[in-house]
Amino acid sequence: MGLAEMAPSKPEPRGARMRRGASTTMPAWFYVLRLRSGALYAGATTDLNRRYADHQAGRACRTTCLDPPLALVYFESLATFSDARKREAQVKHWSRAKKEALVAGDSTRLQELARSHDHEA
Repeated sequence: MGLAEMAPSKPEPRGARMRRGASTTMPAWFYVLRLRSGALYAGATTDLNRRYADHQAGRACRTTCLDPPLALVYFESLATFSDARKREAQVKHWSRAKKEALVAGDSTRLQELARSHDHEA
């Protein structure tokens, strides 16, 4: 079973891989991993199954090499790799509580946290 099949509301990845010089208009994925330490790691890719396998094997990045993933806990399909990278950048700036609400699918809590952040500024 592929990773994308684990969440019934998300379509199967199309298997396109991002490569040097490739168009950024191919379908892509924003994803969140829960790491062994309990931390949440956000990333973007055009091949979710392969990227998760790379994280598990310690080939994807220094973070998951040192703190291996326990599970893929959230993902979204986006129209382009550029959109996925923008979503990754957005979520990486969120508080832990807001990321946990996203992973839990708690839209009410996400809205509360967004409003409380707006009032702090």
